[in-house]
Amino acid sequence: MNGPGTTPTERELIVTGIGGQGVQLAASALAHGAMAEGRAVQLFGSYGGMMRGGDTTATLVVAAESVTAPPTVGSTWSAILMHHDHAPATIARLRADSVAFVNASVWQGPLDRDLCRVVDVPATDIATDLGSPLVASMVMIGAYVATTGLVGLDALTGAAHETLPAYRAHLADGNEAAIREGYDHMTGSSGLVAWPTAETAP
Repeated sequence: MNGPGTTPTERELIVTGIGGQGVQLAASALAHGAMAEGRAVQLFGSYGGMMRGGDTTATLVVAAESVTAPPTVGSTWSAILMHHDHAPATIARLRADSVAFVNASVWQGPLDRDLCRVVDVPATDIATDLGSPLVASMVMIGAYVATTGLVGLDALTGAAHETLPAYRAHLADGNEAAIREGYDHMTGSSGLVAWPTAETAP
């Protein structure tokens, strides 16, 4: 666990949105990317009964050693908010030292920007420019790792290919392009480094 004045050994991320935005796939890619870099990972997904439009949330804990956090966390170091619907429960878990990545293309809900650091990413707009609004979650995780270094870019893009089911393998190149576009969008931004004592992977 992380305590005041200690080097962080665990980092939490909650990804939330609506069904059809690729929340679970994005979280899975981050989880597999972290495992590829030798970290311990715990991933817990939950979603409503509707295929599209219902609530969907994924909780990811990444640790330098074994994970000690429970499957659902009471507070989080970071969040990715893909849509304002169903986001309040995640916002309530943000800490003062946390960072929230907001899909600025669609966000209409209230968000106290004094609560934590907020990073606006026009993920759906970027995805649309790439030819597929459905890859907005891939754009967002690219922006997320560019800012936090939770996972290296190469590990993430590799994992994005590996986590696609066989019947969606033809989407792999598009997902990788979206991740890289999100990453490049954040080039030059002030980072909030997940692992301050470790070198961030390229």
